[in-house]
Amino acid sequence: MTQASQTKRLKDQVALVTGGGRGIGRAIAQSLAAAGAVVAVTSRSADELNETIRVIEKDGGRALAYPADVTDAVAVQATIAAIEASLGPIDVLVNNAGSPGPLKPLLETEVNEWWRAMEVNLLGPLLCTRLVLPGMVSRRRGRIINVSSGGGTMAIPFFSSYVCGKTALIRFTECLALETKAYGIAVFSIAPGTVRTAMSEYSLNSPEGKKWLPWFKRIFDEGLAVPAERPAALVMELASGGADSLSGRFLSIYDDLDQLLKSAEDLEQKNLYALKVERLAAPPNPAMASILAAARKPE
Repeated sequence: MTQASQTKRLKDQVALVTGGGRGIGRAIAQSLAAAGAVVAVTSRSADELNETIRVIEKDGGRALAYPADVTDAVAVQATIAAIEASLGPIDVLVNNAGSPGPLKPLLETEVNEWWRAMEVNLLGPLLCTRLVLPGMVSRRRGRIINVSSGGGTMAIPFFSSYVCGKTALIRFTECLALETKAYGIAVFSIAPGTVRTAMSEYSLNSPEGKKWLPWFKRIFDEGLAVPAERPAALVMELASGGADSLSGRFLSIYDDLDQLLKSAEDLEQKNLYALKVERLAAPPNPAMASILAAARKPE
């Protein structure tokens, strides 16, 4: 989709970007604002949010800052109410706020520390989604984009809280997409690639990161990191509606969306770009296959 067509689709739509004070979140907010959306950004740091607003307004965009902790249900409810009172109903929700969690063996991790990252990575998106969903359902349109991670598709030792949260976010996306398809709502999860952010700097340079995730440095040493504009471009494409037929899929910055759109029917039939458990070949069970197929098509 061209920049002009994206701008046409997003003009005057209201977008909420969580974790919008820096890094990937700021790049996403800038991109959406440049395409004509009115952007609300939230994070815990008012100073960082104000800088995001300054950058957007300098480029001619419109944005407002709403400091809040996405894991605080009362604060999230008040924030979304304030956004809708000031800007109007939320058309696009980008759940980007995240936490790396503890980088060490579970045996050395406090349970509360482990669970706190789960709250940021899963409870935060849940709270924001639950509050914007009624309006989207009543208007029969809306798009929700969950920033997950390729780490959500594999087991990574000493990184379990982050991995579990991002895995759950991918599956949450799949379930929600099926529930909301009849209302014209599209829901996606994405892998943004590795960007040099405060989170990645912590994984790179903290004593814990150096000790327990030594492989992470190779991503940067071997030139595999990407600029924040790369995931922002993917979010823009999804937010502008060009890929709604891929709702529920886990998409990566490395995917060719045009090719996937041409193969959308095949993706659905084979349940590709989704979490699955691969097994050895087993005798077919037609009855169970029929039941599982029915479960994926809510009335």
